[in-house]
Amino acid sequence: MERKKIAIEYIEISSIDELTTSDAYLVAKAREVANNAWAPYSKFLVGAAVELTNGKVITGNNQENAAYPSGLCAERVALFAANANYPNSPVKTIAVTAFNKNGQTKTPAKPCGSCRQAILESELRFEHPIRLILDGAEQIHIVEGIKNLLPLSFGKDDL
Repeated sequence: MERKKIAIEYIEISSIDELTTSDAYLVAKAREVANNAWAPYSKFLVGAAVELTNGKVITGNNQENAAYPSGLCAERVALFAANANYPNSPVKTIAVTAFNKNGQTKTPAKPCGSCRQAILESELRFEHPIRLILDGAEQIHIVEGIKNLLPLSFGKDDL
């Protein structure tokens, strides 16, 4: 038996002011659409903004349901809307942010496992890595490619 370790790589910054203009715009859009989330049960409002390689920006927010598994996360709402409306344009970047009863979360919002898998599928579909900007009030993480959040991923080659 051999023990191995997996390391992930990301960039950490402390403010939206440190982002490029286009990345700051994407984070601002995610923050804006989080306010329109339908989260009457958890009160956890999540917004996502997806930038496509064609320059279009598509947004989404979480949509809860009393039967929790029937709801959908902001990341997948935005990603699926982008893929449905622009089926030939790869996703370049996705920004995610979240708010709770105290305001914006201090630490960066992170995609759940289902969202990570959906982002992986989009990367595989277009053979194009996706940058993730995970936004929090006290720090922002920039991740180059979903494999840094889902290192032992399951994809088409595993079938």
